[in-house]
Amino acid sequence: MDQATLNEILKKHELWLEGDPNGECADLRHADLKNIDLVGTNLKGAHLIGADLKGANLISAHLKYADLEGANLEGANLEGANLEATNLEDADLEGAGLKDAHLRGADLIGAHLKGADLEGADLEGVSLNEANLKGAHLKYAYLVGADLEGAHLEEADLKDANLEGANLEGTDLACADLEGANLKGTYLRYTVLRYANLRYADLRYAHLKDADLKNADLVDVDLRHADLEATESDYYQDYDNEYER
Repeated sequence: MDQATLNEILKKHELWLEGDPNGECADLRHADLKNIDLVGTNLKGAHLIGADLKGANLISAHLKYADLEGANLEGANLEGANLEATNLEDADLEGAGLKDAHLRGADLIGAHLKGADLEGADLEGVSLNEANLKGAHLKYAYLVGADLEGAHLEEADLKDANLEGANLEGTDLACADLEGANLKGTYLRYTVLRYANLRYADLRYAHLKDADLKNADLVDVDLRHADLEATESDYYQDYDNEYER
């Protein structure tokens, strides 16, 4: 898409957002927007299904309620962007920069986020079922009440992340770094935590029934009132903390 055409679409979209009858919601479905500079652009509610935004600069862009299902955002910079309640189902966000982005209530089911930078991002209540977050950076991320059932988080950095009340059933967290993470009341049934770093993590009231914790590091982890029924582990005899099942 040439710049002149895009500028006209964005102009009409701005009018549409203002309620001007001459405005029109941006329709950028399947548009070629590779490496485009859209810093701070307001695309609230825009149609971007299947759009190619690979390498795009979307720092601080406003994409609330936008439809980006199946869009290609590989390597895009979305730092500080507003993606609240945005549809990102099956979107490709591999290696994307989402540091401090606002994703509360977003739909990321089946999204590809391998190696993405989500440090400090707000992901409260997001749907990340079956999403690929292998090796993703989620340090300090806010994932309270998020649904991560069946997601792939192998080798992900979740140090000091807040996952209180999140659903992690069947999630693969093998070799993930969860040091200091808040996992209070999380649902971890059938979750794979082999070789995961759980030092100083808060797992009070967590549901760990049938979870795989083999070779995980549980130094100073808080497991008070956690449900550990049938949890697979080979090191509890070395665990010195006091906890109640």
